[in-house]
Amino acid sequence: MLLAACESAGPVSRDNMAYLYGRSTGELRLQARVYHDGEDRSVIYFKLRTRDLLYRGAGEGTAFRSNVRISYAALPTYGSKTILDSASTLVRDSSTEPHPDKELIGTINIARRPDRAFVLRITAHDLNRDLATSLMVNVPAGPHADRLYYLTLDTLGYPLFDDHLARPNTVVVRCERLAGRTLHGAWFNAEAPLPAPVFSTAPRASAAPKPDSTFQVLVDAEGHFRFTTGDRGFYHFRADTTYMEGLTLFVLRESYPEVRNAKAMLPPLRYITSMQEYDGMRKAPDPRKALERFWQDAAGDRERARELIRTYYMRVENANRHFTAHCEGWKTDRGLVHMIFGTPNVIYRNDRNETWIYGEETNLMSLTFNFVKRENPFTDNDMVLERDPQLKGAWYRNVESWRNGRIFQN
Repeated sequence: MLLAACESAGPVSRDNMAYLYGRSTGELRLQARVYHDGEDRSVIYFKLRTRDLLYRGAGEGTAFRSNVRISYAALPTYGSKTILDSASTLVRDSSTEPHPDKELIGTINIARRPDRAFVLRITAHDLNRDLATSLMVNVPAGPHADRLYYLTLDTLGYPLFDDHLARPNTVVVRCERLAGRTLHGAWFNAEAPLPAPVFSTAPRASAAPKPDSTFQVLVDAEGHFRFTTGDRGFYHFRADTTYMEGLTLFVLRESYPEVRNAKAMLPPLRYITSMQEYDGMRKAPDPRKALERFWQDAAGDRERARELIRTYYMRVENANRHFTAHCEGWKTDRGLVHMIFGTPNVIYRNDRNETWIYGEETNLMSLTFNFVKRENPFTDNDMVLERDPQLKGAWYRNVESWRNGRIFQN
């Protein structure tokens, strides 16, 4: 569905951004991406799942209808109270059944200055439920904006809202600005290591590995090229060899971002198991039974084990949706903290940093985690934790809580 009608939106400002990763993001899932289809204009593509929306009927025999407002506010920086531009549109859908399961995809056009960086806060508000969720999209200027001149589509022409693909996959990439050009491609087979605990002083791994192979692709006269990935690694495309910015396609496991089977459920357990326990489950004749036995031993009974499994892997999936960078979100520093400690009470964010606070901000017993944005040519979502040896006690306390069947939320 193509949405064109827009109206002005009032100014909104919130300093605490914990809502970005909070409960409503799982109840009302919003996806969005920005594509520069010209030097001074862009398009916001957004997607909703109808199973997250409330459909109401007016009476017997009438259609069931949803009513959602999609809005954006352009801000000069994260957390700014100044709104440079804003607009909204209403998404209305009807169905013969009260719980349809399909995707609603729409667009909002925005004007921009190519030399001006800004941040978009995009919000979906289900008016029937009075439930809202928001996400932030960074829109850089200069060479860093190059990745927004690419739009990844499926083979039917629908936009993909995540360049992390199930393997293998064929995509069509739209890049009108590069029509007729030859792009430089590289394939990287590097497997990202798991992050160290929050108290570790070990050196950080590099975010820029060397390519395992290189190739070229030709953009056709209409500004498209078709590409089929292999079954692992990631692919990077750039128009200019003097800088690394461009499009990156990541190939992940089939069920990403969800966790559907024992093969996907086992690796995230490494955070709360010993090496001996983990290797025992990995090498077990039936890894699923070994995994279930671990959780039941932790919980003490089957019903409690189900609750632990649901919560732990819900955090894995939430980390994948919010923190995925050059690797799955649960493998990142923010994913690590989110899984073990839960959603923070307070999040402060700017262009370069995120600060997470668990507990009351003025309480000396509260925990604070600082993340710093790392320059990464493959993603704009890579943030590294400033590790602190003083967090060692809190780390082991929370890990032990999981192992004793307690869901610990500071």
